[in-house]
Amino acid sequence: MPIQQSDVLYTAVATAENGRDGRVATDDGRLDLVVTPPREMGGSGAGTNPEQLFAAGYSACFQGALGVVAREKGADLTGSTVTAKVGIGRNDDGFGLIVEISADLPKVDAGTARALVEKAHQVCPYSKATRGNITVTLV
Repeated sequence: MPIQQSDVLYTAVATAENGRDGRVATDDGRLDLVVTPPREMGGSGAGTNPEQLFAAGYSACFQGALGVVAREKGADLTGSTVTAKVGIGRNDDGFGLIVEISADLPKVDAGTARALVEKAHQVCPYSKATRGNITVTLV
């Protein structure tokens, strides 16, 4: 169920200039980056790109969700990492994304780790936002 405006705790604001070959910055000045298409898409690759920014946000959010579900189960996430791989490619509508989420939970057995990752995928706001829109694979 979507949240209502009255439920919003924080709003991030970012503005892009010149799309994929320009600059993106947040209103508070904490993020100010040159964005360029990657070499694989004909760009210079000199700056970051939207897929890298999405991967960074998704991996951080997913690890936060993983922390919430791990605390509920008493699981130790010490030394854990979450990596998001975001691919972009052509589809029938122009371009689309595909994501692979990989979690390394060194203090948790494989079965518990898998259950925690699947539960985190149900509660992570990025996972909720992408569900049914793009393929997300959990590793």
